[in-house]
Amino acid sequence: MKPLARYAALNNFVELGHSLGLDPARLMRDVGLDPASIGLQDRWIPAEAAVEVLERAAAAADRDDLGLALAQFRRLSHLGPLSLVLREEPDVRSALLLLIRHQHMYNEALRIRLTEQSGIATVRVALDLGYPGDFRQSSDLAVGVLHLLIQGFISPGWRPLSVSFTHPPPRDPRVCHSLFGPQVRFDADFDGISLYTKDLDTANAMADPTLRQYTQELLGDIDTPGAPTTEHRVRELVELLLPTGRCSVEQVARSLGVDRRTVHRRLDDDGTSFSAVLDDTRAELAQHMVAGRRQSMIDISESLGFASPGNFSRWFRKRFGQSPSQWRAEPTSHPPPDHQPGDPPPDNQPHHPPLVE
Repeated sequence: MKPLARYAALNNFVELGHSLGLDPARLMRDVGLDPASIGLQDRWIPAEAAVEVLERAAAAADRDDLGLALAQFRRLSHLGPLSLVLREEPDVRSALLLLIRHQHMYNEALRIRLTEQSGIATVRVALDLGYPGDFRQSSDLAVGVLHLLIQGFISPGWRPLSVSFTHPPPRDPRVCHSLFGPQVRFDADFDGISLYTKDLDTANAMADPTLRQYTQELLGDIDTPGAPTTEHRVRELVELLLPTGRCSVEQVARSLGVDRRTVHRRLDDDGTSFSAVLDDTRAELAQHMVAGRRQSMIDISESLGFASPGNFSRWFRKRFGQSPSQWRAEPTSHPPPDHQPGDPPPDNQPHHPPLVE
């Protein structure tokens, strides 16, 4: 199965495309994407389509720095519910490790690796689409966003030791220098950022005024026609918190800025419970991950918050009537789930007995 990414990978693409005189909708249709769905940030799309549309846009605009230009628009709040979790991490290292641990949850083609040696930390970024290619714009975008996130964790004036790119320098260096300063290396052997290890121990000073508005919107007026339900919002946070081992109703409530009783009450109004949302979210993610063949059963069990692969296997068999290995061996015999992880639950969806409270 080819890797997938969220529509969120194309945040601000339409605005940037228009500013460059492009037709973003046509470019998206040319790679098989639906322009009308770009607002559905949590919907999965083929990662290669997201990569290709950026490369085509760069060629059409004659801008070899388009990925960096797009990175300039990104803010912490564009990570959606993940931003609510990141802001609670105590230091830069914890926040980065959480981001890395979640990389498969929002872009299956993205590979971020953190190494530390002799007082220097290196964060390497790569894309794995299953075949070789020049993915410059998406790699630049990933490095740019990563730099802005670390800068937000530490301080606006922070600069890394160096920023490295495997490609030659852009024809116009202004955007690059505006983002990173002068410490940029081109034709390097990796794409990524080098910084002092002590920077990783810096207390997380992340502060984004839009987060308060985002939090308020999460549990806002759910009676507004078309507004996401509390169940959908809780589902998003459950999906993000599962790999951290901290997925509890208390943690979800804290991320939403309310108490646990409010979460229970609003979910009850939606006709469900926290345990049911947790179990259903696990089921949807498990189907996707097991069928995808890109992760081991050990990795999947950890990502879904199980204490051991054995616990995951027993839960999976009880839920689907087969072991994960049997499910993976017979992918064509399973119909796709009614909706993908991150989508609002369909009306009248039955809930299964809770396994974890």
